Amino acid sequence: MNNRDRMPEPSQERFAAPIIKAVGLHLLVLIFLFVSFSSAPEYEPAKPIVRATLVQLNSKSPATTQTDQKIAGEAERTAAQRHEAEELKRQQQEQQQEQEAAQRAATEQRQAAAAAAKAAEDKAVEERQRVEQVERQKAEETKRKADAAKKLAEAEAAKKKAAEEAAKRKEVEEAKKAEAKKAEEAKRKTDAEAAAKKAEADRVAKLKREQEEAKASALAELLASETQYQRAQADQFGDEVAASYDDVIRRYVSEQWRRPPTARNGMVVEVRISMLPSGDITDVVVQRSSGDAGFDQSAVQAVRNVGRIPEMQQLSRESPAAFDRLYRQRTLRFKPEDLAF
Repeated sequence: MNNRDRMPEPSQERFAAPIIKAVGLHLLVLIFLFVSFSSAPEYEPAKPIVRATLVQLNSKSPATTQTDQKIAGEAERTAAQRHEAEELKRQQQEQQQEQEAAQRAATEQRQAAAAAAKAAEDKAVEERQRVEQVERQKAEETKRKADAAKKLAEAEAAKKKAAEEAAKRKEVEEAKKAEAKKAEEAKRKTDAEAAAKKAEADRVAKLKREQEEAKASALAELLASETQYQRAQADQFGDEVAASYDDVIRRYVSEQWRRPPTARNGMVVEVRISMLPSGDITDVVVQRSSGDAGFDQSAVQAVRNVGRIPEMQQLSRESPAAFDRLYRQRTLRFKPEDLAF
């Protein structure tokens, strides 16, 4: 017989303590597992082992039960150690995963922050460009308005200047018209005076001519028989006619003469006048100078301005020989005191 056969039948109290211990041990394992499982993935509990052990305890002897209990305890410890190792490894893996996740999250966060910073910078650049564009547009608009205002001011100034110039031109034109009107009135007055003087001169010349003709006729009738006396009287008559026509020439020249600033009393200029029988003056030259070029030229210009002496035509008709002898070319002496103007 083996020792198990020789062991006496234990009583109920004898097995109570080991059973209680085993149950308590299993309870502790269960509590430990529950606590471990609450923070880790769930694993299969070891309840089947406990249940199997309990069943065997009901059917086997105390020695067998103890052995089984030991085996079960060792298995439980081994399982617990394995579980702890696995749990530790799992925790390490989780920590590594968490660290990697944290690193990835930090990297992603840095990338997101960099992207956000770049986006913010791009947005700031875009906003700055937009603001600069708005400022440029405002500056261009301001410049455009300033240019428009400047052009408007220039146009107004040009318009005002044109109006002022037009007003000045109008004033000048009105002044010119007034001067022209005055000159025309003066010319009309001068022409009227000249016409009156000419009419008077014509009347005087006609009267003198009639007197001289009457005198000549009387002389011719009285002295027709005395040839020598007639020649002497004719010469005397020619001198008187010459003196009379010289006065006519001086009168015409005096009307056209303008006194130069250098003319002084006592000056004498002799000019030679060439005329046609019609009384037209064809040439005038200085025969003897007064010593003052201004006075000489004023006398020459006055004779040129006369242009024609109508009285000479009558002389040439009445006495062509006297005209040819005396006034085809005639030298006259002019003095400032002889010329009234």
